[in-house]
Parts: sequence; C-alpha cells; structure tokens
Amino acid sequence: MTALDEKETEVDKKGETRQETPVEIPGTLPVLPLSGTVTFPYMIVPLLVTSERAINAVDVALSRNRMVLLVTQRTSEVENPTPKDMYDIGTVGVVIRMLKMPDQNVRILAQGIARAHVRQWEEGLPYIQASIEVVEEGKPEAATLELEALRRNINAALEKASTLGKNIPQEVSIIAANLEDPGRLADLAASNLSLKVEEAQEILSILDPMKRLRRVHELLTREVELLTVQQQISSQARGEIDKGQREYFLRQQLKAIQSELGEGNELQEEVRRYAARAEEVKLPKEAREEFDRQLRRLEKLHPDAAETSIVRTYLDWMVGLPWSVETEDNHDLHEARRILEEDHYGLQKIKERILEHLAVRKLKKDSKGPILCFVGPPGTGKTSLGRSIARALGRKFVRLSLGGVHDEAEIRGHRRTYVGAMPGRIIQGLHQAGSRNPVFMMDEVDKIGADFRGDPSSALLEVLDPEQNNSFRDNYLGVPFDLSRVLFITTANVLDTIQPAFLDRMEVIRLSGYTEQEKLQIARRYLVPRQLEAHGLTPRSIVISSPVLRTIIRAYTREAGLRNLEREIATICRKAAVRRAMGNARPIVITRDKLPKFLGPPGNMPEERLRRSQAGIATGLAWTPVGGDVLFVEAQAMAGKGTLTLTGQMGDVMKESAQAALSYARAHAGRFGIKEDIFSKRDFHIHIPEGAIPKDGPSAGITLAAALVSVCTGRAVRRDVAMTGEITLRGDVLPVGGIKEKLLAAHRGRIRTIIMPRQNQKDLEEIPRDVRKDLKIILVDRMTEVIKHALV
Repeated sequence: MTALDEKETEVDKKGETRQETPVEIPGTLPVLPLSGTVTFPYMIVPLLVTSERAINAVDVALSRNRMVLLVTQRTSEVENPTPKDMYDIGTVGVVIRMLKMPDQNVRILAQGIARAHVRQWEEGLPYIQASIEVVEEGKPEAATLELEALRRNINAALEKASTLGKNIPQEVSIIAANLEDPGRLADLAASNLSLKVEEAQEILSILDPMKRLRRVHELLTREVELLTVQQQISSQARGEIDKGQREYFLRQQLKAIQSELGEGNELQEEVRRYAARAEEVKLPKEAREEFDRQLRRLEKLHPDAAETSIVRTYLDWMVGLPWSVETEDNHDLHEARRILEEDHYGLQKIKERILEHLAVRKLKKDSKGPILCFVGPPGTGKTSLGRSIARALGRKFVRLSLGGVHDEAEIRGHRRTYVGAMPGRIIQGLHQAGSRNPVFMMDEVDKIGADFRGDPSSALLEVLDPEQNNSFRDNYLGVPFDLSRVLFITTANVLDTIQPAFLDRMEVIRLSGYTEQEKLQIARRYLVPRQLEAHGLTPRSIVISSPVLRTIIRAYTREAGLRNLEREIATICRKAAVRRAMGNARPIVITRDKLPKFLGPPGNMPEERLRRSQAGIATGLAWTPVGGDVLFVEAQAMAGKGTLTLTGQMGDVMKESAQAALSYARAHAGRFGIKEDIFSKRDFHIHIPEGAIPKDGPSAGITLAAALVSVCTGRAVRRDVAMTGEITLRGDVLPVGGIKEKLLAAHRGRIRTIIMPRQNQKDLEEIPRDVRKDLKIILVDRMTEVIKHALV
C-alpha cells in the first residue's frame, strides 16, 4: 500500500473545514498496511492498493462500515507484511471513494478519524484483522502563553517554509491560523512536512497534545533551517560565473599575506621531496634530465591547475620505478635444485636449463638473461613452473596474461597527451615487483591479437630481444628503461600462431605432457595434499591409495596435463567433506569399487586399441594442441568406377596424403597382390571417426596407405600396431613432428607396437624410460616395410 503523490487534507475545494461527525468505531477492523507513509486523524489521503490481502481488506470494509485500520509498515521492502512488520498504533480511516484500475489494483480515498492501538492481531482470514482500542487524546489545555507562542511559531514557520520553496498549499496556512486545538494543529503541520517514517510514527504515537505540538515545532524548525541552507547553496551556485575571477584575486591576496607570514611554501616543499626521492632511486642520466624538466614545470604551474595532477602522476611513476633496486640471485646450485625438485616432479630438461642459467650467472655477473618459451598442452604446469624458477633464483615473480590483448599501448604504454594515460603492462609489472630483475612470465603469447590499434607481438620484439631491451622506451615515460636483467618466460599451447620474428627471439622448451607414472607421483605428492587442505580434510579422514589414483587416471581422465585429474580428486574430497560434515567421523577409504559412487561411471574405456584386427581399419597417431591422440582410419571398397571419397573433416594436407596413398597403392598393386582391375571397378571411401573434430597434417600418410592396401588385399591390419609418418608417391616414409606426444598417447591407449619413420629416431631420446621400455618401436624407411609389419 502506497500513498499517491497528490495529498488532500481536511480542507475541501472551497477552503472550508470538514465538519466532524461523531462516529461509532467497532472493536475489530480490517487492517490496511501502508508502505512509506503515515496517516493522521482528520487527514484525507489518496492510496494505491496493490497486494491481494490489502484489496480484500478494502472489500470487507466497504461491505461493512467502510472503516479500516491504517497501519504503517516498519520496513517498506516487505511486500506481504505480517503483524511483526507493522507498528502497533495506527489511524482508523473511512474509505470515501474506491476505484478499480485495469491492472487489478485499487485506488481509494480515505479520511483519518482517530488514533487506535492494536490489542490483538488476527491472521487466519484472507486479510489481516485486528482488535483495536480507540486512543483517547488528552483534553486541550486552557490557553496559556506557551500554547499561544507555539501556535504563532508554527504558523510563522509554515509561512517561511512556503516562502523558501516548500510546497505547502495556502489553504493549509489559513486553516492552521484558525485552529485552536493543539493536537489538531500538530497533526496538520506534521502531515505537510517531509518526515521520515520513524519521525511521523513518533508524532502519531504521542498522545499528549502539548508534547506533540512541541515535537512538531522542533521538526518544523529543522525543516526551515534546511530550506534556508538549501537556498544559500543555490545562491552560491548562481555566482559560479564570476568564481574564477574572484578566486584569482583572492589567491593573489592570500599569496601576499602568506608571504608576509612566511607561509605558503607547500609547493616548494613538494618539489624538494621529489628531488630528494630522485636522488634516492638513482635515476639514469637521460631519465634524470626528463625528470628535472618536468619538476621545473611543476614549480611554474598553479597548484589547482588540471595539468598539475598530470605532472605529479608522471613524477610519482618516475620515482616509484626500481631504476637501481634489484634482488640478489641465489647462486647455491644445490639449494636451487632442491627447490625445483620440491615444487615439480619430472621436467628434468627444464630443471637442467635453469641450473645452467644459474651457473652462468655465478661465473659471469653481467650475463644477459635468456628468453624462455614453455610450449605444451594446458595443465602441464607452465605457469607454476615460472613461480618455482623465481623461488629457486630468489627473485620477485610477475605474471602478465597476454591472451586477447589487441592494443599495442598495453605493452608500450600511452602517450601523455591522452587523458588517463598510463605506462604499459611491462613497466607496471616492474613497479609492482619493486625490483629491476624479477622473473617476468608472459602467459598465452600464442593468443595475442592484432587490429587497427597495433600489433602487440611487434611491440614485444624489443622487449624480448637481449640486444635491444637494455634501452626499452615506454611511450608514457619517454625515457629508456633497462630490461636486460629481467628473466622473461613466455608460455604457449602452440607455436603456429606466434609471429615468426617474435618466435625467433625465444628459446623454445616443450612440455609434452605426463606419463601415467608421472601423473601418479604428482597426484600423490602435490594434488591430493592440496585438495585435502582446500576442503578441510586430513590424510587420516580420507584415504586415496595409489591403485585408486591409477584407476582415476586411466578411466576418468584423458589428457596430457593434470587439470581434469585434479578436478576428479576435488570431486572425491567434496563428497567426503559432506559425509564428515554430517557427522561421519570414521575414516573414508576410497577403493576402486567405490569410485563410481563418487565420480559416476568411467568416462574413458581403459583399452584404446581395437577389439580385433580387421581389414580396412588402421590405427594412427596424431598431435593436437592438448597433447597426442589415437585415431582410427577406416577404408571401404564398393562397386564403382575408382573414385575416392573422403569424410571426417579432413584438412587439405590430409586429403592430399589420401590421394598420394591411393596413387601409391595403384602403382604398386602387383607387389602387394592387388588385382589390377579393382581400381577401375571399385570406389573407395576413407573415413576418420569423430567427424565433428577437424583433422589435418601429413603424419597420417602411412596410416591411410595401410588402410587402403588392407581393404584391397583383404588382409587385416594388426589391432595392436599404431603408426605415424608421411608418405611420398615413391613409397618413402618421411619424418613428422610431435613424436613424444604421439608415443605418450599410444602408451595411454595400451598400444605397445609403434611404426614410425627412421629419421625420427633422434626424438626417442626425449621419451621417458618407463614408457620406452613398454613400447616396441619399429623404424621404417619405405612403405613396403610398413605393410610387412602392419598387415596380418
């Protein structure tokens, strides 16, 4: 229930007071809750009724004696108030008019009759009903000096409030001047003030007429004071046109007075502080010249000028950068090795590279830092490895995510001519680190964009070039900053999208993914303890054994990294936390039989290879941005005229490999025992399942050829053999990339025999020993060798 904007008092259109008529008020009335307004006796107010219970209350009142109890809610946010949400004192009102609106709401015009106190609430009906007791106000005192003084003051205050802009009808002032009853006068004045609900309810609750009149007088006096201050503020605002000139003359006078008193040297003191800080940070020569030039500008500027704050911000950045502050490297190689082994399992090649860098720094202090680029699938620990490197070196660590960055100014900064200009992310990172030789990690460099605002990759060429970054010039600073002491590390998932000149600046180190044994050790040493701590569990409250972890790795995750494995462990911990929180104090032992209860049915089949050897189906190995994968190539021959159909979202390179494989099979049909007329009387269809996933690259060439020869000869391809390699028309097998990822994928898929190009033999050194001993590697140079080993 809300009060409408327009209010009516007890004055009718002719300005005459409505005559009071004695009315018999029943002891029980329907309740009409009011939101944000208080109704006083003898006042006429329009109300909007919106809630269903309130509309029911109005209907009951109209069917009986047209009387309702108007009670104000304690908080206006409650849509369906209960008795505890309403005050105990309200006003008995009579519904004069009622109008139903098209939106089912109701407008009423109600007049207050008397104050009433709620003795008991009744809620069982479709509306709220209350047993009430009409409150008898005290009898007005005989005319006294205090009463007359209060009446005059209130009348005068109402007139003044109206003069100051308060919207008080003239009829109200006339009625107030003629009222003798102090209670009626207090109610009339209060209903025309902008009171808070609590204040208006306080007036309604005061039964003594004189006390009520005094309280209304206090509130009215406060209102007049507020209106007076408001008018003064408006007058000052109108004089803002000449404010600039007045302030100039006043400042000149103030400057002369302060000069006489020896005061007003705040700006000079600020300049001295900047100069002292510049000495402390030991600015280089060129930076100090620019700093002094800006400092002289600050001395000449007015303290309140807009450009003063710009110069101050620039000087703050200049003295806040670590021009000469750096941390001391940890040259203890044994301690550095211990930290790297403690934080990460495996990754021996990367650890050796970091120790090499430390050894060089120990022997030659001013050696230039390398630019390392960690490339690998998501979840292989590239970012966390950067933190470990910083910890091993004893340096500060700064991380910058470049994914989706399109604006060159993000790297080089904005020129100071622009509003809100700031240094680039490189300078901001050094300011954050407080050191000029931190470990600076740039994540996702393969996802940098470029548009009309510039190419951030080109801007990074200077940053990541050891021959140039000793004088990196940020657009905001305008002076060179030495970045040669910073150890830059970048991360990426793929190298294809990185600009060639940008990639040339970096030393690429590949993280191909983890073997099953490595995942098991990492889960035991790092993932499980971390998730137990994150979920408030202890090693005694839940037991996850190594066989269970191995089952999770095989049956519930299929990835090169560790993110899904950690998510599955977190799922187990959450369900265990629920049991512990519900009072189960016994240790929770996770077994392989219980895993489906915690993680659901396995998402991956433990066996990746085919169930049986079949003609026309060969197993290949592929490289993807998220690690290696096993794919199956299906070939089928049918009656036709020798056409070749390719499906499964093959890319252009893979389609060309399929054409080359078909040409090779036709050229060497006699060698493999293929009938010569099969290519003129049969159509061939090659399909690679999982057709929604795009596939491309030359490494499936020998797999495509093996499937075609198999379907033409009817000889099955061995189900326990996977292969990778590019084929030529002469039948040569050429080397391909991603060998480590592909062999790890075959190992995960329980495939133990691999056919691969002989020229890729050098890549086998990167394969972990525990994986190599489980695999039988067959190195080939010619397609005939592939057919010999692959076909039954």
